[in-house]
Amino acid sequence: MPHPLIDIGVNLSHNNFDEDRDAVMKRAATAGVTRMIVTGSSDESNEAALRLAESHRSVLYATAGVHPHHASNYDNATDARIRELAARDAVVAIGECGLDYCRNFSPRDAQLAAFQAQLEIAADKGMPVFLHQRDAHDDFIEILEPMLPRLPRAVAHCFTGEGESLRQYLAMDLYIGITGWICDERRGMHLQDIASIIPDDRLMIETDAPYLLPRTLEPKPRSRRNEPAFLTEVLRVVAEARGQSREHVARITTDNAMSFFDLG
Repeated sequence: MPHPLIDIGVNLSHNNFDEDRDAVMKRAATAGVTRMIVTGSSDESNEAALRLAESHRSVLYATAGVHPHHASNYDNATDARIRELAARDAVVAIGECGLDYCRNFSPRDAQLAAFQAQLEIAADKGMPVFLHQRDAHDDFIEILEPMLPRLPRAVAHCFTGEGESLRQYLAMDLYIGITGWICDERRGMHLQDIASIIPDDRLMIETDAPYLLPRTLEPKPRSRRNEPAFLTEVLRVVAEARGQSREHVARITTDNAMSFFDLG
């Protein structure tokens, strides 16, 4: 039996899974993905992630937060609800939160305010943070760095940056989440060159399903939908890029996820 895996970021409440969510979870278990962190990213998905996690205890866990795309909707009621959710056993991190200047679906000032507010919640509740950053590196660092002494742990979810930003994140003691982006020959090859920089005790893996289907997957699924069972392909490519065995990378990423999210 291969070492069990933990998918630290899967959007399992997404409507893409509405028709076959149970089957998706069974395929994940068969592939050795024994635990998953369901990402909360909006008022609605936070509730859905919590419902899923509470109905599949010890297999599913949830985060609670507001993605920068939805930052315009962040208000006092949202803040209060995330604080309530943080007290639930099934909720293991605050986020997905951060900045996204690639698309700017929410104005930058709204993104900055929502990011700061969620870091304050994580600090107040003593919870780790699940971070998102795209094309906003400088502002992201400016807000995050002063908060780090008050935060227990933080992970750069779906890291897609270059070596310089990776080294900066590691110097800040961030954990690094690697997705199927590393399997993309069009835009992710640089990750294969720098994956070995990440220390064993800072690496985690994730699918971000239903997004980011690993392009190296064979045979390719008929649907373009990613799912947590395909975490094994992320594992394979990451292990190869690091010059380590799959068993070793499975063990360290699972151990890191267990301690990061305090899964017991």
